[in-house]
Amino acid sequence: QVQLVESGGGSVQAGGSLRLSCAAFGYTYTMSCMAWFRQAPGKEREGVAYIYISSGTTYYADSVKGRFTISQDDVKNTLYLQMNSLKPEDTAMYYCAAGPPCGWTAGKFGRWGQGTQVTVSS
Repeated sequence: QVQLVESGGGSVQAGGSLRLSCAAFGYTYTMSCMAWFRQAPGKEREGVAYIYISSGTTYYADSVKGRFTISQDDVKNTLYLQMNSLKPEDTAMYYCAAGPPCGWTAGKFGRWGQGTQVTVSS
């Protein structure tokens, strides 16, 4: 069992920054990758970024490239998402997920956090 707990969401004006955290507990050695997804009201859950734990290789959705940075702290078993130059369209509930499997398909991930809300006002 792996438990994921997100934190760090909030409200910010456009152009601002936020850092999300996702702490992993339990059988973390079973994880090979971690990811951030988001879901806005009325929209499907979409991948934002993911990272392979052993290699540190990262992948980003085109919509966030150059603005968001995913990183990990192996000692603390914590995943981060640094979000800069935030836009109103980034407003969503942000979820942390752990794999395997890895990739952009939310339905493939079996381990999820409870989510943290990010609201960006114009």
